[in-house]
Amino acid sequence: MRPLLFMAAVSLTAACTTNPDFADSLARESAKSVVSGIIATRFPGLQVAPVTDCVIDNATSSEIILIARGALTGPTAETTSTVVEIAGRPDTIRCIAQTGPSVLTG
Repeated sequence: MRPLLFMAAVSLTAACTTNPDFADSLARESAKSVVSGIIATRFPGLQVAPVTDCVIDNATSSEIILIARGALTGPTAETTSTVVEIAGRPDTIRCIAQTGPSVLTG
């Protein structure tokens, strides 16, 4: 099983180094799944998808990578702290506000 995982990791790494858009897309999708879980837990009462999109759109590349690691290892305190920090940034808050009242559930 390990050789198969190693081969998959090598293939993904090769694909990522030859196609940076693919690497970015893969990291963002992985990070979205982590952010969604954190948003649902830390900010109950908000619709997860639009808030997640705003957090991802306002994260730096290094933050995306840090968060995406949580998809493999599970979110850590650092992951959660990073997501909460991004969610509190003025541009992220503005993004969430632009989604309108529909971002609130209930």
